[in-house]
Amino acid sequence: MPGNFFGERFKISTFGESHGEAVGVIIDGVTPGVEIEEKYIQDQMDRRKPGQSSVTSPRKEYDKINIISGMFNGKTTGTPLCIILFNTDMRPEAYDDIEKSFRPGHADFTYLKKYGIRDHRGSGRASGRETAARVAAGAVARKLLEQRGVSILAYTTEIGGIKCDTFDEKVIENNPVRACDPEAATKMVEKIEALAEIGDSCGGVVECIIRGVNPGLGEPAFDKLDAELAKAMLSIGAVKGIEFGAGFAAAKMLGSEHNDQMNQDGFITNHSGGVIGGISTGEDIIFRIAVKPTSSISVPQHTTTILGEETVIVTKGRHDPCICPRIVPVVEAMACLVLEDHYKRQAALID
Repeated sequence: MPGNFFGERFKISTFGESHGEAVGVIIDGVTPGVEIEEKYIQDQMDRRKPGQSSVTSPRKEYDKINIISGMFNGKTTGTPLCIILFNTDMRPEAYDDIEKSFRPGHADFTYLKKYGIRDHRGSGRASGRETAARVAAGAVARKLLEQRGVSILAYTTEIGGIKCDTFDEKVIENNPVRACDPEAATKMVEKIEALAEIGDSCGGVVECIIRGVNPGLGEPAFDKLDAELAKAMLSIGAVKGIEFGAGFAAAKMLGSEHNDQMNQDGFITNHSGGVIGGISTGEDIIFRIAVKPTSSISVPQHTTTILGEETVIVTKGRHDPCICPRIVPVVEAMACLVLEDHYKRQAALID
């Protein structure tokens, strides 16, 4: 099964299934001699784990990290760093009823057509549980980026049609949906809980701001920095779209409006979102992703069996009625992986 590696000079490979024994990641290209406390990584895992509130999955996974290699006396050795998270609350029997049916919105049909076999236990490799490994790797990359003066912040700006009207960075980690507007957050929670009561779900929009990136990162023509970030975000299962800076609004702007003009102090505007020609400008890198509604819902839906027979299906199990709150740390992790990789590519270019 190819496609499990991400990055060039800071490279990861994830493994494991949702209801298997464990999920994990192997990271290659870690700078040696960097002090990283296990708690630092664990703190990021705790932001992603399920069971945090009424608007997340009630599955109880503590996501306790186990560092198998690549660390010695609290410092990175430069050798492959392996982190394993053992699953503790698997309930594969909850999926017995859909073993021979395709769930709408899931990868059941496509995985079977590609491989001729599929793990029906909570989507197996296609489950959002796989992102736990990405967050672990992203925490390592984040630590390296901190030493470069780079910070990454993602947050919810819209859920179920409810949009944030204000931005307060301090409230993001203090509400269940990780929204930047406390009043909007309250309405979002009410919307999600109401949908969960009837067995439905909703999607939303997550924005990310990356500060402190040096100008000059990015590898034209095919490995542009925004293209690499886009690939990283679209590799997250629930993400269906991405825009940078002015984004799709640029289609309605004039060139004289959209162009980021300059003066002796630098760029006057940042409609490009911090990337021009695929290379960072030194301004904040800003992008937004569209997150689809959770596919696992208990509303009856039409589908077919693996034999092509029409049937009606109801998805059981424990699922997030909205993915936005827990996708925020995943977005940050993937951004960290891209940036650390490109810092290492740039260092190789200069050397």
